[in-house]
Amino acid sequence: MKCYCCFILHFKGDYHGQIFEFLPGNDFPPCLTDHTLKNYCTYIRAYLDYLTSILHKSPEDVSWDELRDYIRWLQKSRSLSDRTINGAISQLRFFTLYVLHKSWDGTQLPMRRFDEYLPYVPSREETWQFISSMPDLKQKTMVTIMYSSGLRIGEVCRLRYKDVDRKNMRLYISHGKNRSARYAILSKAALDLLTPYWFEYGRPMGYLFPKQHGGDKPIDTFFLSRHIHAHEDRLGWEHRITCHSFRHAFGTHLYEDGVDLLTIKALMGHKSLTSTTIYVHLAANGTSSAVSPFDRLAGVCHE
Repeated sequence: MKCYCCFILHFKGDYHGQIFEFLPGNDFPPCLTDHTLKNYCTYIRAYLDYLTSILHKSPEDVSWDELRDYIRWLQKSRSLSDRTINGAISQLRFFTLYVLHKSWDGTQLPMRRFDEYLPYVPSREETWQFISSMPDLKQKTMVTIMYSSGLRIGEVCRLRYKDVDRKNMRLYISHGKNRSARYAILSKAALDLLTPYWFEYGRPMGYLFPKQHGGDKPIDTFFLSRHIHAHEDRLGWEHRITCHSFRHAFGTHLYEDGVDLLTIKALMGHKSLTSTTIYVHLAANGTSSAVSPFDRLAGVCHE
């Protein structure tokens, strides 16, 4: 088998440079961020391992039937949801088009259909109980920023010292999901945690949360995911909370407090308002708190 593994190994932080080894000319899809490319490599690595250890075939020689068998094996062996399987199919499509330079027939391996998924959102009480009881200052600070500013886990990991604007109480997010920069809220409570963390952990002037032995490189996202599940175990909770749960909680709790959707969209860095409207469904009061204008009119007219 050709050494496709260099597509996914030894990135050293420069994912674009690695991808260009496989994409001569201008074949590289400009819409994919570094974070997306890194995520793509997760299941591409699993696919290559599967070909080597189980199928004993080169990627160029795999049939559609064998691709479907791989997807069934992946879902069963890892207990993956249909949504996650759709992500794995997207990654196989990327690998086929841009690494193997072969055509892709979506009818041969179609995306899974599923009902609209509403993520779990911790209540305010659960959010407070979870964060306040975290024993490790670093993890506690990261989760606090994630919730209090509505950041994605990757955005928290890539925060730099210069991104903290204490004067205007805001965070500059330079590496958003859609390659667009924005400002996020910096809460006083989060700053009160961030300041002692910064002193205790050596006053980092580059990344606020660097790797322990990685020089000036940001900490890996799985670091916090692992500790969130561990803290759920300590609390005796079932595993329902993810890093993204706190971002969802930020948007949901803002909406419950009466903040308009356009403001929430700007704070969270959503590309489309459609992404923001999910918080209408997730909010505890939802649409049930709305009062018909006719009832208000009747009240006014009968006063």
